[in-house]
Amino acid sequence: MEDGEDQMMRKVLKPLEGDENKGEKEDMSLAQFDRPDKHCHAGDHSESSLLIHQLGQDISINCLLRCSRSDYGAIASLNKGFRFVIRSGELYKLRREMGIVEHWIYFSCSLLEWEAFDPIRHRWMHLPKMTSNECFMCSDKESLAVGTELLVFGKEISSHVIYRYSILTNTWSSGMKMNTPRCLFGSASLGEIAILAGGCDPHGNILSSAELYNSETSNWVTIPNMNKARKMCSAVFMDRKFYVIGGIGVGSAKSLTFVNNELYAADYAQKEVRKYDKEKNLWVTLGGLPDQAVSMNGWGLAFRACGDRLIVIGGPRALGEGMIELNSWVPNEGPPQWNLLARKPSGSFVYNCAVMGC
Repeated sequence: MEDGEDQMMRKVLKPLEGDENKGEKEDMSLAQFDRPDKHCHAGDHSESSLLIHQLGQDISINCLLRCSRSDYGAIASLNKGFRFVIRSGELYKLRREMGIVEHWIYFSCSLLEWEAFDPIRHRWMHLPKMTSNECFMCSDKESLAVGTELLVFGKEISSHVIYRYSILTNTWSSGMKMNTPRCLFGSASLGEIAILAGGCDPHGNILSSAELYNSETSNWVTIPNMNKARKMCSAVFMDRKFYVIGGIGVGSAKSLTFVNNELYAADYAQKEVRKYDKEKNLWVTLGGLPDQAVSMNGWGLAFRACGDRLIVIGGPRALGEGMIELNSWVPNEGPPQWNLLARKPSGSFVYNCAVMGC
């Protein structure tokens, strides 16, 4: 974002910065698990409040923090206490404070259907199918992962709509609205917050406004406008600041992402990966995209950050049949060396993609 907005962004991001009294924070958060179900019977209460009786509640929670979130669904089925702890979201808050993060890749290759991929366990998972009307199903969509939520933005007959998937309950819901509904915006998330900037309103007007979303409160807050209106732009959080780059109205759009506070771009036309040199204020070509990465002017291919690595999702297609491939590379001083993480048959290309870290 422009320099004039820097002071406001610092105020917005200040609560996200590290806290020297981290241990005190954890103790306070653990206390929130004391009464998982105030309506349960005495015997049930003992079981659920201690979780693992022989270990006690605090040690039980600390064990859960270090489990893979792939296991949380099975753990939640053990008893009321585990189910409450998993679904309350407090575990993920503690994990974030302790720097425990697992990045999963969420993508859609079929209308109303989403899948998730765990790159650590190489595990594919199907999300529940979205329930919506035909207008939303056929509309262009945009997606964003923030906190423990996956947001999918689309359009119904006369209005923009947002569908929200929660990993806490494994369900979809709708009805949430921005202060200024929009599409074709730039967006990025940092922890439990996300910022959406620019785009078009329901009448096609290009916007300069921006909004901040807090996934823990489900609130949308309007923040200061950008200096220029723009749509089809890219956005990133870098060096704890929010940047909006390119877009119609100010220049060409780029597919951007960042790893370890370094900015990278995918040039689909040249099939190249570029890195932004902050000191010299220029883009440097690093090397090529994966050989099998095929797109139509960037459509059908996703370029994302996933923890400390770059991910390219896409694959070869022929006569309506094809493969979805996930290739990854951990940036270093040399040219990209792409490693195939996973592949599976797919009858379509990648419509939407988001990476959730929690």
